[in-house]
Amino acid sequence: LPTKIGFVYDSPSTYHAGIPVPCKPIAEPPMTLSQMDQPAVIAADSTGGVLDWQELASRSLAGETISEAEALAVLRAPDAELLNIMAAAYRVRRQYFGNTVQLYYLMNAKSGLCPEDCHYCSQSKVSEAEIPRYNILSREKLLDGARLAAERQSKTYCIVISARGPSEREIQAVEKIVPEIKSRYDLEICACLGLLTPDQANRLAACGVNKVNHNLNTSPEYYEQICTTHTYQDRVATLAACRSAGLALCSGGIIGMGEQDEDVVRMALALRELKVESIPLNFLIDISGTPLQRTQNLTPRYCLKALAMFRLINPSSEIRIAGGRELHLGSMQCLGLYAANSMFVGDYLTTKGQLPEADYKMIEEMGFAITRSEAAAEVLN
Repeated sequence: LPTKIGFVYDSPSTYHAGIPVPCKPIAEPPMTLSQMDQPAVIAADSTGGVLDWQELASRSLAGETISEAEALAVLRAPDAELLNIMAAAYRVRRQYFGNTVQLYYLMNAKSGLCPEDCHYCSQSKVSEAEIPRYNILSREKLLDGARLAAERQSKTYCIVISARGPSEREIQAVEKIVPEIKSRYDLEICACLGLLTPDQANRLAACGVNKVNHNLNTSPEYYEQICTTHTYQDRVATLAACRSAGLALCSGGIIGMGEQDEDVVRMALALRELKVESIPLNFLIDISGTPLQRTQNLTPRYCLKALAMFRLINPSSEIRIAGGRELHLGSMQCLGLYAANSMFVGDYLTTKGQLPEADYKMIEEMGFAITRSEAAAEVLN
């Protein structure tokens, strides 16, 4: 493999007992910023012209929006271009976040029992998946989750419920627990409670919630293919209510639901337009019992190109490798950190993640460092 970017792969089979063997550094040092400015191998765009990945990185850093055609060229580039694309994405990531990684910890505070028909979700009303089903957790269990989040070096504790939107009882539970968590632990709180009214968003901000997660999930054009009980615009309205309340926005999506490349690109561009601060990017886990079971159309190389494309379009946003990281990236997941600067540590909502110790080892062996700071990292020289 090319060695210019400063890494090589282990064998693809080195994924044992839930612990991947991370990519090992090579003797040659990584590229300097001046070397990164040199033209990379170019690829054809949809107009018949050619693209220089480093030029895209330069324009991204200059505040320009790359076009839909250029973003599509990233997704559709030959696999031989993967390392050049990741080098360009890393240059942008490095400018805003250095070599730091921010960790998030998920707590499934209410599982199943959801009246919505989101086809990808094991907790929806149309799912027959065998998952735990329970109402909102007790104060003690939510506090214990916060303790785990702090012990696992997380910056953010995510409280998630399955619902169309929160009931009054659920909103009150969040209002009570958030100040107590913050008095005990140095954690930010992200709430994912479904569709929100402006009043509910204001109440979350008032009790100390830092950000709200509400994913766009896909493009406006494809949305009705994955959900019919609410609309794409309903989700945009919730994000607008949260923005008006002074909450930071956490919004991303899922790749691998049968959408086209154009849908992936349009989602990335929509998130830029909304100025979303934190973007979790999921790769579909086709859970048995859901309408999207047996949907397997992703490769590790495509997932990495998608992460790079999101970074080039959203240069200063926190980009998090979310659900499906272990399944779809496997032994190549360490490369995702050249584009993303955040990841979940521990399990997801109804599926298992890899051991936290494996994540810590991967981050360390990549030469990166865990941070709990909100401030943009100092640029490395």
